[in-house]
Amino acid sequence: MSTDLDSLYQEIILDHYKNPHHAGLRAPFEAEVHHVNPTCGDEVTLRVHLDDGPDGRPVVVDVSYDALGCSISQASASVLTDLVIGRPVEEAMQTHEVFLELMQGKGQVEPDEDVLEDGIAFAGVAKFPARVKCALLSWMAWKDATAQALQSDPALQEEKS
Repeated sequence: MSTDLDSLYQEIILDHYKNPHHAGLRAPFEAEVHHVNPTCGDEVTLRVHLDDGPDGRPVVVDVSYDALGCSISQASASVLTDLVIGRPVEEAMQTHEVFLELMQGKGQVEPDEDVLEDGIAFAGVAKFPARVKCALLSWMAWKDATAQALQSDPALQEEKS
């Protein structure tokens, strides 16, 4: 990766860290989870609010969070919210899988900007195994909370199956 690209990616991460999107815990929500990265102490409390979309499929209406930790974990939570809010759960889960593949690719996976938007900035993070957990903390919390929300609401669960 070129130094210009690394610099751009660092700027995107710092911007999301300094100006987090959708930060602060909000209601209503169907599920709330608290995840901790035991390696470094980063923490995130994350809430998910789902509802039926126009086609009957569950949609991510809101994701709110309170995060403590490094710039990577906090910026990743901000990017996550931008990528999943307003999207059908199924589509948001596909985005999660693309981000996970990028993070587990050890810097060898070319990020898909059409899918990941600002999430491409974490391509460089994938080269540092100790930092991958930081970037994935909020994503794993979101997946966990979304699964709980789907299970807790029979109407949403029926549409999912």
